[in-house]
Amino acid sequence: MTSRYLVRSVCALAGPGGTVIAVALFAAWAALAPSEALAAQPTPWQIWSQAAATPTMERIDALTLYLNVLMVVIVILVTALIVFVMWRFHHRRHPEASKRGHNTVLEIGWTLVPIAILLTVVGPSLRLLYFMDQTTEADMTVKVIGHQWYWSYEYPDHGGFGFDSFMKWEGELAPNEPRLLAVDQPMVVPAGATVRLLLTSTDVIHSWGVPSLGIKTDTVPGRISETWFRTKEPGVYYGQCYELCGVNHGFMPIEVRAVSPEDFERWVEETRAAFAPTLPDDPAAPSVTVAETRPDASNPLR
Repeated sequence: MTSRYLVRSVCALAGPGGTVIAVALFAAWAALAPSEALAAQPTPWQIWSQAAATPTMERIDALTLYLNVLMVVIVILVTALIVFVMWRFHHRRHPEASKRGHNTVLEIGWTLVPIAILLTVVGPSLRLLYFMDQTTEADMTVKVIGHQWYWSYEYPDHGGFGFDSFMKWEGELAPNEPRLLAVDQPMVVPAGATVRLLLTSTDVIHSWGVPSLGIKTDTVPGRISETWFRTKEPGVYYGQCYELCGVNHGFMPIEVRAVSPEDFERWVEETRAAFAPTLPDDPAAPSVTVAETRPDASNPLR
């Protein structure tokens, strides 16, 4: 599905010549891209981005492929011009240097061509920026809060419960869980639902990023940032803080689990019941996370 989307997008972005360009380089892209089964985390010797799990990441992949194709074409053309000039104006073929000082047509050409190239990049880039900025038709909202050095998640549409998410250390890992990426309490969302994310921080600037979801948004103290995603199918998707936020910057990963709507409703009921003792009686009061119920939760190194 992603492969077909990339080809169609490049064709649309580049115009009539896009089909030829896409077909010429698609084989190379296919060899470099990771398999769909390993979209949740990096793979050994990976060159291309992780396989897209959201419409946003599909568009990012399409724009990346388009820009790489454009750069390859420019490099080939410039190299060909340099080789032609070296051949055409070699001293054996052109023993007397030209005394011409200006060429109006040439100067206008090498000014307009870069402008035209930039315009072919501006349009797709702005469309992507507006597409990934925010959504007005979200099915649910999750609030993401960055701390030194862990994440908190709150679900205002499902009773307002919240919890803290800490990285699992090597002795806590279950079979097949990736080291430095697995967490004790992942964010859980229903697959196929449009999820609005509200992101902030309590101390320093963090950055909530999940490559396969096409998200990397800063969490700034005193400010609410907004973005969104919609997973195509159930799966587990990993990310981490992408801002240099302190000594334990590398130990605050992100785990997003997309499950079926039925499993999500069961998870909401179980999680809300588990956190019920820490929730205030007043629904308008701010939710309380479960940091106090986790041993040594206040110590990120534990």
